Amino acid sequence: MFSLKKRIRTNLSDNYLQSPDNEWMEYGNPEAEGQLAIDVYQTDKKIIIKSTIAGVKPDDLKISLHHDLLTIKGNRDAGKEINEENYLYRECYWGSFSRSIILPTEVDAKKVEAELENGVLTITLYKSHQNKIEIKVKD
Repeated sequence: MFSLKKRIRTNLSDNYLQSPDNEWMEYGNPEAEGQLAIDVYQTDKKIIIKSTIAGVKPDDLKISLHHDLLTIKGNRDAGKEINEENYLYRECYWGSFSRSIILPTEVDAKKVEAELENGVLTITLYKSHQNKIEIKVKD
């Protein structure tokens, strides 16, 4: 006879977590960094990025924009330490995470908005229309 705990651990691939890009990370590895799942969409004037990051405080987030690269970094604190042998399921990611996104067009770095509401981070970037180059025709 086998224990339920061993059976659950086997189903979780022996303490490994599969990230959205199908790479495997080890639970509890302080050097492993989680990757955020995101949705990115655009309108004529904006690029909007959404990510579910429940349990993260605004002070634990850093969003930076460098040319066409937006980076979101943060840390999700598990709070109270729980002994490994007490876990029945362990599917949530706790620890540091990051995600970088190459933007499809230039944006106005002075008009970036970030909002955290009900565990959903929404970043709004306004497209810069300065990248349009007018071509003059010479006779």
